[in-house]
Amino acid sequence: MPSQILLISRYSVKPGQAEALATTLGESEVSRIFVSLDEAEVVELRALEAKLELSALTATTMPVAQNVAKHLVGDVRRELLDFVEAPKDIATLLPATPYIQLRHVEVKPEAMDGYRQWREETIFDVVRSADEVQVFLAYHSVVSGQPGVMFVSGFSADPESYNAVFASDRYREIVRQAGDRYITGGLDGLYTKIYRALPHLGA
Repeated sequence: MPSQILLISRYSVKPGQAEALATTLGESEVSRIFVSLDEAEVVELRALEAKLELSALTATTMPVAQNVAKHLVGDVRRELLDFVEAPKDIATLLPATPYIQLRHVEVKPEAMDGYRQWREETIFDVVRSADEVQVFLAYHSVVSGQPGVMFVSGFSADPESYNAVFASDRYREIVRQAGDRYITGGLDGLYTKIYRALPHLGA
């Protein structure tokens, strides 16, 4: 089962420093490291214990930016997410796929109930029928500078084949509906980004 509480940490890196930073951060049983396809960002997914004390989290996260400062162009951006549901589930805490995509939408609070029913009939229906999508986890933000819904999608296909799933006429209509009905600020409240794992880190 996916981690109930997920910490996503984003590291904006200097040119040519992404793989070096990813290697320095390393992976563990509760964390995975990915590099953005444009090499400008490294992201860590970390599974947290549901009863983790804030002091323990602080002790784990606070020293990291200083330890890897030579690779960074800015401070680390972090968000805590709570697992809600999975149209394509996993038996592990985190996706084990060589690629992930983070798909974020900020939903109007008054529209959240309707949005969840709508996404079950639209987004999740597309995902369940797409072989290219191996993992699809829905999280909602607990603490974030960019709050909303975060879909963590995992795949092994080449990114072009994966992206084709979300480039169909049907999915474009789904995106249009979301912008009209549910997303704060229309489509400005939506973003997607693909990351790849580094084979030598164990993915």
